[in-house]
Amino acid sequence: MGRHERQAQEVVRLDARVFGMVQGVGFRYWTMGKAEELRLSGQVKNLDDGSVSVIAEGPEPQIRDLLDWLNSNRTPGRVERVDASMSEAGGSFRGFRVG
Repeated sequence: MGRHERQAQEVVRLDARVFGMVQGVGFRYWTMGKAEELRLSGQVKNLDDGSVSVIAEGPEPQIRDLLDWLNSNRTPGRVERVDASMSEAGGSFRGFRVG
């Protein structure tokens, strides 16, 4: 029964890469806070090229809220662009963490 409830909520996975001045400015911790506020699971981590990877799973409306926030001027640092895609959630995350 739990599986049908999850499907009814359209649980999706967001894979996003955030480019700009997003390392060393608290971006990962603000992103984790926003994801927890939206009750999403996943992870956020710095990548070697200076971008930040965000993987989040949850109901599609909350995922879209997170994506809107990532694209807004409310994040720390300066976001130049966000490359994002959505797919079916894998359900492999428990909570949201900084990697």
